Amino acid sequence: MPRYALKIEYDGRPFCGWQRQRDLPSVQGAIEAALARLEPDVPGIAAAGRTDTGVHATGQIAHCDMTRDWDAFRLMEALNHHLKPQPVAVLACARVTEDFHARFSALERRYTFRLLARRAPPTLEAGFVWHIRHALDLTAMQAGAAHLLGTHDFTTFRASQCQALSPVKTLDSLEIEAQDIPSGVEYRFHLRARSFLHNQVRSIVGTLERVGAGAWAPEDVKTALDARNRIACGPVSPPDGLCLTGVGYPSEPFA
Repeated sequence: MPRYALKIEYDGRPFCGWQRQRDLPSVQGAIEAALARLEPDVPGIAAAGRTDTGVHATGQIAHCDMTRDWDAFRLMEALNHHLKPQPVAVLACARVTEDFHARFSALERRYTFRLLARRAPPTLEAGFVWHIRHALDLTAMQAGAAHLLGTHDFTTFRASQCQALSPVKTLDSLEIEAQDIPSGVEYRFHLRARSFLHNQVRSIVGTLERVGAGAWAPEDVKTALDARNRIACGPVSPPDGLCLTGVGYPSEPFA
């Protein structure tokens, strides 16, 4: 069966996450329904990451196996036609070898979290940023973030329902930048790792927000990490600002 890689963008707000669920809307379910309009017996698809309810993506990668030998561009166009009017779009499609797997072949996942700090609520960006009304200390958050780089037991920043076999993960990069916007500042947290634990990114951002607000010292992040205890974590940020922006593979599927 010919295998195709799909690069997918979606607004996570109408969905109960990526993963297919009985009687609940999911991104996977929407794409599989569109595929079924093309080939009724198409197998289920697999994705690089199972984003949670309300989490967005601009660079989710999935693969599907088809019976027909589709032209990749025509397959992309057909899927986008059948996905309407749902907020899901296939940005690119490429034929790949049968040993390519969207999840198991991935070398890294990249996420960006957007946080808007200003008194006025967001209008055009509502649902795509975490809105807070107080100022943050960028330097303090960067100092706190430095304690999380490298390989650690991230139990503190792991959801209680996480199904990963081990809490040990390697955080390769955590960069925080600030950009002035009308009447406020937008902070962007860029995280890169081979894989993440359930709620790890949102737990990290929520904790660093406490550092930026002055409620925690940067050194408190290391104390929380070393505690290896979920109750030592700061508040978990909402899903609104979180976006899966890219996935890395040994060779780029869409080159």
